[in-house]
Amino acid sequence: MTIIERLKPFFQWLAGTDAFMKVGPKIVPAMDRLVHKLTKGRPVSDAMIPTLVLTTTGAKTGQPRQAPLACLPEPGGAFLIVGSNFGRDHHPAWSTNLLRTPEAVVSFRGERIPVVARLLEGEERERAWPGLVAQWPVYDRYTVKSGRHLRVFRLTPVD
Repeated sequence: MTIIERLKPFFQWLAGTDAFMKVGPKIVPAMDRLVHKLTKGRPVSDAMIPTLVLTTTGAKTGQPRQAPLACLPEPGGAFLIVGSNFGRDHHPAWSTNLLRTPEAVVSFRGERIPVVARLLEGEERERAWPGLVAQWPVYDRYTVKSGRHLRVFRLTPVD
C-alpha cells in the first residue's frame, strides 16, 4: 500500500471539515491546475481520486473555462463528475456551463478528449451515486452541508 493510499482516509476526513470547505475552493483548484500543467495531464497517482480538467464554454461569456475535477472513469471511456462545489450552497459555474453548452473537452491522463455532457436525473442518477460515494464518501457530507441536490454529469467521448 502506497503512502497516498494510507493517507486517503485522512484526506477524505479533511475534505469534509468546515474549515476545508471554506479554504479548499481557494487552494485546491489552483494546485490541481498547476499539477496538471506540470505533468501534462498524466496522473501523479490515482490512489487518492482520479482527476481531469474540464474545459467548458462560459454560459455568460462564451469563453473557455477550465475546472479541475475529481472523476469516476467508466468502462467504455465515459466519466462521471459531481457538482459538489466543496459543499457550498450553490452549484459550481462549470455545471451551469454544461447545462447551457454540453459540448466540452476533457484532459485526462495526458489526452484531450472531446465529450458531450448529460445531467443524470432520477433512476440513472440513483444508480451512479453509490459508485461515486464509494470512491469519495465526502459527497454525502457535501450534500448535507450544501442543502442541495448535487448535480451529476456523464461525460461521453465523441468521435
